[in-house]
Amino acid sequence: MNEKTIYQVDAFTNTPFKGNPAGVMIVDDKFPAEMMQNLAMEMNLSETAFIIPNENEFRIRYFTPTCEVPLCGQATLASAHIIYELGLKKEDESIAFKAEGADLTISKQGDWIAMNFPAYPLQDMEIHADFKASVGFEPLEMYSSMYDWVIAVADSEAAILSATPDFERMKTNGLGELMITAKGEQPDRDFVLRVFAPSSGISEDPVTGSAHCALTPLWHMKTGKVEFNSLQLSKRTGRLKVKLLGGRVEIKGQAITVFQAHLKIYDSRKSISE
Repeated sequence: MNEKTIYQVDAFTNTPFKGNPAGVMIVDDKFPAEMMQNLAMEMNLSETAFIIPNENEFRIRYFTPTCEVPLCGQATLASAHIIYELGLKKEDESIAFKAEGADLTISKQGDWIAMNFPAYPLQDMEIHADFKASVGFEPLEMYSSMYDWVIAVADSEAAILSATPDFERMKTNGLGELMITAKGEQPDRDFVLRVFAPSSGISEDPVTGSAHCALTPLWHMKTGKVEFNSLQLSKRTGRLKVKLLGGRVEIKGQAITVFQAHLKIYDSRKSISE
């Protein structure tokens, strides 16, 4: 029997039960992907990350309740938070993550954790014919980006807040990985967003760090600015500070550990969580 610990961290917040909860577990390279997927399904969070120490860096894999994904902002932030909290890296040391989607460099900056992510390219697209029926408003413009993301720009924060996505419809009409965004209307935010990913088993993601890989270049293109405060208008809400650095995006957030649980791993096919 091999007992392991799994952590639940609220990312992109310093307040418990806000931001985006993510699971984090430190494992070795023999830990099977099937078990990772089963644990992600059991946790039933937007993302659960599995960290595999490898000399001076860490491999990291991300799982939704239904599938593995190449890159995830909030689970990266949560994982870095746990590494610093456990003392696996000192606060003045950076963390190197190797993910399927990118090599990532993380650093601690006071109470904030800064993540260096790749910027996503944007491609103009026609307004989707089924968009209003699927989401509830008519966008001003739309873009496509990496990993099948579609981005829609709304004319107001109210349109973002009042969006009524039809998740089953979105799974079949090409809107199953969707970001909606609008210019911020209060001094504390430059832009707002919500994110829906029913095709990946996530109806609405509470806070989405990786979305800013596309949204930071988008709002730079629209405003000429390189630094932004972002507010995700989910029920839990979340705040980020982002900066465009050429072909990279710096994403800053805070995080707080909510609980830890012990998993009793009997073999690769069976686990009991306490």
